[in-house]
Amino acid sequence: MSKKTVVLGASTNPGRYSFMAAEMLSEYGHEVVPVGLRKGVLAGAEILDIRSWPPVDDVHTVTLYIGPSHQDGLLDYLTRLKPARVIFNPGTENRALEQALEKQGIAVQEACTLVMLRSGQY
Repeated sequence: MSKKTVVLGASTNPGRYSFMAAEMLSEYGHEVVPVGLRKGVLAGAEILDIRSWPPVDDVHTVTLYIGPSHQDGLLDYLTRLKPARVIFNPGTENRALEQALEKQGIAVQEACTLVMLRSGQY
């Protein structure tokens, strides 16, 4: 089953985990919506400018690649996206944000999207 996934913190740099995750999500048949700071194309989709908090409909999962020191404003944005879950990849963990999302009924996972895909847990 395809799960529409927002890659938050998307980058066109092949050395970044957000790049690898977007490409792998696409390879596994998931619709990818990349959202980041710099323009470009990732996994066949135009990167949306995070500074505009772009609306995205029918989001199943948000996979997060933004460190805690840059997560201001994310709670409101994530709540508006209404995902079923948010994956906090290694280095993005933020207990306060995770608890706030859980209070909104959004499932939270501290996990690696790449490992989840490879192991069939996505």
